[in-house]
Amino acid sequence: MADSWERARRILGAVGLPPDDLTRVRPLTGGTYNTVEELLLTDGSRYVLKVPPAQTVPGLRHERELLVSEAEFYRAAATVGVAGPRVVAATSGELLMTACPGDPWDGSLTDAEQQELRAELGRQVARLHRVSGSAFGYPSGALGPLAADWRTAFTVMLDAVLDDARRYRPWLPRSVEEVAHTLRAAAPALDEVTVARLVHFDLWQGNILVDRSTGVPRIGGLIDGERMFWGDPVADFVSLALLGDIEKDAAFLAGYREAGGLVEFDTPTRLRLALYRAYLDLIMLTETVPRAVDEGRLRWARETVGPDLVAALDEIAELSR
Repeated sequence: MADSWERARRILGAVGLPPDDLTRVRPLTGGTYNTVEELLLTDGSRYVLKVPPAQTVPGLRHERELLVSEAEFYRAAATVGVAGPRVVAATSGELLMTACPGDPWDGSLTDAEQQELRAELGRQVARLHRVSGSAFGYPSGALGPLAADWRTAFTVMLDAVLDDARRYRPWLPRSVEEVAHTLRAAAPALDEVTVARLVHFDLWQGNILVDRSTGVPRIGGLIDGERMFWGDPVADFVSLALLGDIEKDAAFLAGYREAGGLVEFDTPTRLRLALYRAYLDLIMLTETVPRAVDEGRLRWARETVGPDLVAALDEIAELSR
């Protein structure tokens, strides 16, 4: 705690906030990679400080300079008024941002509240997808420079996680080479994406804060933007319906389309969506090794993520014929 306190005081001082006003440093749980702490000042203002693990900590190839990507996400999201943290200071080694109101989305909401929040979330995500970038891929540079086209960028992303799977040798429902062969067959579908859009790619409910301060639940912030990339907005639908089917989320899609989001679930879109499902499933299965997860998490990965990967691969094979 002493190290956390001194680090927080140093960073506050560096951005012109009074270090002596720091009254609490509280660890925030729920993440799996970075160290996250809430800083409370005497005037009641709250900040969130993120620090990456030591370079010696094993991870996946794309998990370098994640805070660079996260800062880029929040700055880009702010340009379209999406609820989220505002960057106070950012380096590759530290990210200080404002804290958002609310707590992670949980199971305490009524069905009516859930439906309204899903519609609001759809509107927020549609605004995210208005933001365009100059090129495709991870802005962190972890996998090299941004690419001029989406097929090139996503192929690099896929190859990186496949290499991770070869290196860490996690349990997979099919061999790495069989998975790679199936995924490569669908690559031409990526050529339909010609504009790089802002993609969060980790919008499961734990990264969506719900603010109840007014008595009516509202979206307080979209957080943990460290997995963002510039690419196909359809990719966001994977985590938004984690291990499920976004086409069944009528409230979200109504809000998304109301705010100008464009999506048609035709064969090319479903093929790309299956590609992104497979990519996320591969990440979730492969990271169990460097994360050294417990037996319960391993069992969940095998029993839940594994079948989803198989279903995505089978859908890709069917739609690629």
